[in-house]
Amino acid sequence: MDYPQADYLTERDAWFEEGDCKLSDFVSELGAGPDSALRYAATSVLGIPSYECAVIEQALLSRGERKQLLSEWASVLRNGAGVFVLKNGFADMRVVDEATAVFESIIAAEKKSGQRADHFAKAGANDRIWNVQEKLCLKAPEIFVRYFSTPWLPAAAEAWLGPSFQVTSQVNVVRPGGQAQQAHRDYHLGFQTAEVATSYPAHVHRMSAFLTLQGAVAHCDMPVESGPTKLLPGSQRYAPGYVAWRRTDFREYFENHFVQVPLAKGDAIFFNPALFHAAGTNRTSDVQRMANLLQISSAYGRAMEVVDRARMCEILYPVLLAKLRASEITRVQALSVIASCAEGYSFPTNLDRDPPTNGLAPESQSQMMVRALDENWEPVELGRALAQHAWRRQTGPSNKLIDY
Repeated sequence: MDYPQADYLTERDAWFEEGDCKLSDFVSELGAGPDSALRYAATSVLGIPSYECAVIEQALLSRGERKQLLSEWASVLRNGAGVFVLKNGFADMRVVDEATAVFESIIAAEKKSGQRADHFAKAGANDRIWNVQEKLCLKAPEIFVRYFSTPWLPAAAEAWLGPSFQVTSQVNVVRPGGQAQQAHRDYHLGFQTAEVATSYPAHVHRMSAFLTLQGAVAHCDMPVESGPTKLLPGSQRYAPGYVAWRRTDFREYFENHFVQVPLAKGDAIFFNPALFHAAGTNRTSDVQRMANLLQISSAYGRAMEVVDRARMCEILYPVLLAKLRASEITRVQALSVIASCAEGYSFPTNLDRDPPTNGLAPESQSQMMVRALDENWEPVELGRALAQHAWRRQTGPSNKLIDY
């Protein structure tokens, strides 16, 4: 039978492989951005647009100009540097200091409890508070209200994600002597291993960056010596970057060409999660570099219905186990059933209780169910594991972890 002619994607176009990535293509993309002048930016620091919030406040509040400003930010994030800075984003700087004091108290409480939250760093080199969004709200709601009453953070999120986004945040403190990270990309695909990333088709790689916006609020002055984030402007434009960033040649290029923008307390920086970046080394003897890292998610990454997947897994598991033991279904068929019932993604979770163990992400519900079948667990054993898995993903009063 003859089929009509169509322009089909070749395998190389449809899937990205680490071995196919070429540094020369990457470098070409870095120079491919538009150089048109930006209307609202006050200045450009090392190729990164910087905006004075007091100067553009009227534009933000004007119905006619607001969309123009947000369009400019979206263009910067997608086709330009991939990152921009908002100077003096807090009208009342005292609330930044007050939030800092709360963060420090949370860090002290978690250390006292034995809970250490270092992330991508040698133990003791830094401190991290997971889910500080909820912890600040519960401990100091009045400070939370004043802190997040700034209009600049939601405006940046709306520029990239549109409305109905969801804000999460994590505080990171890098002590003097804290070492730099290696270049990487961020959530979603940036949190997967190279092997997992290659299993997603190319169009998902292109889509991933549109699902989140990365940001940070400086809670102290951050001179370059303190190690503000190392950035490679324009690197978000390289489509196979989620499988390329681990390669030695790409990381060497990053280390030879990155830029760092000094920040003052109260400044905010926002960047495309596909931008190659890494925290810098704190070379000072006295700067405790603290940033509130914002990870803002699109509304369009959620299912339409609420499904009790743990209950489904518990009910289906004995049936799958019996059929596998009786050779009534194949392992491939069992995997198909699991894909249609279990939660296949590791996030969102409570990273205090459920830290990554092997790789960058905790075990998902579906991975647990596959492991149970492979190891021939009895149904009661899976039931206990599912309950423990659900507990690890909860927050709130039922946590009973620390009384902040």
